[in-house]
Amino acid sequence: MAPPPPPPPYQSPYGGYGGGYEHPQGTTILVLGILSLVVCQLLGPVAWVMGNNAIAEIDRNPSAYTNRGTVQAGRICGIVASAIMILTVVVILIAVIVAAASSSS
Repeated sequence: MAPPPPPPPYQSPYGGYGGGYEHPQGTTILVLGILSLVVCQLLGPVAWVMGNNAIAEIDRNPSAYTNRGTVQAGRICGIVASAIMILTVVVILIAVIVAAASSSS
């Protein structure tokens, strides 16, 4: 009969030995990404840029940070909000141009 497997390594929630730290801007990026979808789309590019910077830091030292998924989710929310904002601006501009063209004729 084989001996039981060893227990998994200790994962400290505070980082240090046995695990990394959470990226300090991870939660901020996620909150900005969610707020950009729900409240103010102008926060979308901010979440997108901050997310890109944080992902680059995490990729440079992957064993130091544990919350890549949180940062990635905030970044994606920022990208989606930015796309919605750009689409909204384009639709409004087209509506203004059509309205101006129809009123001048």
